[in-house]
Amino acid sequence: MLEINNHWHLPDFIALNETWIKQYFALEAVDIALADNPQVIIENGGYVFSIADAGKVVAACALFNQGAGVFQLARMAVHVDRRRCGLADRLMLAVLEKLQEIGASSVYLLSNTKLTPAIALYKKHGFETIHLGPHEEYARVDIVMEKVL
Repeated sequence: MLEINNHWHLPDFIALNETWIKQYFALEAVDIALADNPQVIIENGGYVFSIADAGKVVAACALFNQGAGVFQLARMAVHVDRRRCGLADRLMLAVLEKLQEIGASSVYLLSNTKLTPAIALYKKHGFETIHLGPHEEYARVDIVMEKVL
């Protein structure tokens, strides 16, 4: 079942994210800070989306409120045993529905071009590349994509 801002899912949301980050990259200071207080996403007007199965979060992502109708889609992760089952697509559809519901003007994301399934998902849902190359905040980021709503 897909839920939004279920506080009980926040620890699993963090664990799922740390697992995928460690699989491909290394945790950065901003990752550790978020792990210490994931509630800040919600407190700042954002949203945490989660899909649970048998009480365990198997897919999740977040929308960080950047102000002025702009949101950052971040932290999308699917449990390794549940990848290629359409869960990321379900999350994306829920995210886009929420953004439309609240009247957001745009959403952007930071990613890495070696995550080809993720990049394909973002393109499928209308995100366009607005920057290629190193990112000033995250060592692992080499692409920024945006969708104007």
